Amino acid sequence: MRELVVLGTASQVPTRTRNHNGYLLRWDGAGLLFDPGEGTQRQMTHAGVPATQVTRICLTHVHGDHCYGLPGVLSRMVLDGVAHPVHLHYPASGEEVVRALVSLATPGLDLRLHPHGSSGAVAPGLEVRPLHHRVETYGYRLVEPDGRTTLPDRLAAAGITGPDVGRLQRDGRLHGVRLEDVSAPRPGQRFAFVMDTAPCRGAEELAEGADLLVAESTFADDDAALAAQHRHLTAGQAGALAAAGGARALLLTHFSSRYPDVAPLAEQARARARGTAVLAAEDLDRIPLPGRRRETSAGGHPGERS
Repeated sequence: MRELVVLGTASQVPTRTRNHNGYLLRWDGAGLLFDPGEGTQRQMTHAGVPATQVTRICLTHVHGDHCYGLPGVLSRMVLDGVAHPVHLHYPASGEEVVRALVSLATPGLDLRLHPHGSSGAVAPGLEVRPLHHRVETYGYRLVEPDGRTTLPDRLAAAGITGPDVGRLQRDGRLHGVRLEDVSAPRPGQRFAFVMDTAPCRGAEELAEGADLLVAESTFADDDAALAAQHRHLTAGQAGALAAAGGARALLLTHFSSRYPDVAPLAEQARARARGTAVLAAEDLDRIPLPGRRRETSAGGHPGERS
């Protein structure tokens, strides 16, 4: 299963209908928890998401609305008997804050700290890029390696059936038949997470080719001056970011409390997102990743998603 569970959508100040940030990406057997703000533990209960599913926690930066829920989540994981290692990724300049938050949690968890201070890979398939905010901030991107999709008609013509299909996929060649002769390229899925930033190159790199781009939309376009002052994105800028990167779906979140209705923000994003599907997140939403991209034929051009 690959889906994003939205635990909170508020920026700086929570509201009656929006909890502070929190996003759990369920990716096969892994659970990546992004930016757990206050109340994340309770939101996980409302969402029916057990703490035992969390395998990694990723902090974009150490402003409170993105990390003050960390002690509660860690303590809940201890209470629930989580035995697997939990990896915590965060900007190196936030070390003091992170260690203070971790010290408040109930001991007994195999928590492994991974500070990062530059662009690049921080775990298999997981990358970071620097963003442009008031403190050191990084966005995240999860990238699945490209693979190949076998084509039933070509397999049948080659006389390959049953367990031999698996052997061919593992070995790349079987009985003189090459895998590329009976399959088409299958681009891996990409998930990108961009929070608290003014427009910047790092955000563009994260958004490139994303199947699902989660991006802050703190301000409406009419408040662009405020967005620039506080180094945040407007809804239109989030839409432009998705369009420039060729993202297939854009999920807007991190809304200022000044906007009780975020439908106009979604419209502003759509006006600049061109072919990207745009959705404004609500607390407790479950957003499935778009189906895989696929090729129309071996060596062909990208076709519709499968």
